[in-house]
Amino acid sequence: MKVEGKSNSIPKKSSMLDLSRILKRTGFHSLFHWSKNWTVHDRMELLTQKSHRILSEIKTLGFTRSMNELDKGKLSVFNQLNFFQFITGIIVPLLCFFGNSKFPITSFFLASLPAWVSLVVLYLNFYYRYEAGMITYFILYPLVTSVVFMSGLNLGVELYFILNGILAVFFLPQISQMAFSVGLSMISYFVLVVMNKQYGYQLHATNYFLFLFNQFTAILFIFYALFLIKKENTLYEFGILATNQALKEQNEKIEKQKKEIGQKAEELAELNAFKNKLFSVISHDMKTPMYALRNLFRSIQEQKISGEEIKQMLPDVVTDLNYTTGLMENLLHWVKSQMDLAGFHPVALDLDGIVEDCIHVHHLQAQTKKIKIAYKAEASYRVMADKDMITMILRNLISNAIKFTPSPGKITVGIRKEDGACRISVTDTGIGMNSETLAMIRQNAYYSTMGTEQESGTGLGLMLINDFLTRTNTTLQIDSEPGKGSRFSFLLPLAS
Repeated sequence: MKVEGKSNSIPKKSSMLDLSRILKRTGFHSLFHWSKNWTVHDRMELLTQKSHRILSEIKTLGFTRSMNELDKGKLSVFNQLNFFQFITGIIVPLLCFFGNSKFPITSFFLASLPAWVSLVVLYLNFYYRYEAGMITYFILYPLVTSVVFMSGLNLGVELYFILNGILAVFFLPQISQMAFSVGLSMISYFVLVVMNKQYGYQLHATNYFLFLFNQFTAILFIFYALFLIKKENTLYEFGILATNQALKEQNEKIEKQKKEIGQKAEELAELNAFKNKLFSVISHDMKTPMYALRNLFRSIQEQKISGEEIKQMLPDVVTDLNYTTGLMENLLHWVKSQMDLAGFHPVALDLDGIVEDCIHVHHLQAQTKKIKIAYKAEASYRVMADKDMITMILRNLISNAIKFTPSPGKITVGIRKEDGACRISVTDTGIGMNSETLAMIRQNAYYSTMGTEQESGTGLGLMLINDFLTRTNTTLQIDSEPGKGSRFSFLLPLAS
């Protein structure tokens, strides 16, 4: 137990150990005001309750908020043992004094000295003088017990020397202190009990029952002390195990959070690298159509070109503007998705209208490359989906199909029922993809390549498609072979 002196933060108390204050606080004084109508059982129950309260007060003498659980446990055991030793140390001399006329008053005071030592220890603990209490008990107690024996009194309390040695092993923090106290107790026991047999007053000769009571009480104290020590150690060990388990769980939680942070850091680094690459591509690709459109209008303004020349330039300008428009739309969707502003709001949608709108948007782009876009549906289906997301997905799939389909070609947008859901597919007669390209797309890696007529791209469209389909708990299925075209499809739940 950690030994401390009196703390300045402890409020001052009266100069004497006020036991009457403890009796009043526990309500023990009410025992003297029993009602005449109370039964014996009621009185015994009340007496038991008040006794428990007094014992609880005794256990917690000297407790402070700064003490840990181990120190509180040791001090509680120390207080209990001193309290019971005080009680028995007073009762036995009183019984000897009143039960034997040959037992003088001086012998009574000598025999009760160990009890007063225990009371002094309780007094010191009450005022937080733990170190002084330890010194008093483990030095003064065996000394005054030796004085009792040397005065010619053998009251059958020799086992208390053994008890003192056992408690010294548990309570004294330093080896030197423990060795001194144990040595003092054992030497006193050997000299005064084992070697010396001549005593003027032998309790076993005058009152054998009281002698047996003393012996039994000493043995009971030894086992009770060992029990309390074992109990406090077990509770402390359980507390340590519980703390270790809590620390282990906390460490596991920290490790998990550390891994998640590392994973998020990697994702953030990848996203940052992709962002830099994306904006580098955008800054380059958006300049070309804008400059072409600016030069066209400037030439028209200055009347340097004829109407026929303008007509010949328009398809290229339209192609560039379609690419730029698609790029800006994808960029806005990407920014919204990264900022978590593009929330998922599924509603019942008519697929026919959405597909026809998407085909119409890309009509001129397909016509320029002499590509025919067909729409085949088994029936009119209504699905639960976010309109903006589905529109963005279909536009990107159709745009990619046009980009990688040589002239002349064909693109088919199909809708059919499958496993209680609706499968939407975009099939082209384009150049197809090899296994390496498919692997990169399925891993959602950044990927971009030129189209059949050198159309540029950012690779952002397929990444957005995979991201948005993940929010609908579905995936993009890709079937493709080099030279045989590609088929992109996904499932959507049917509206009830």
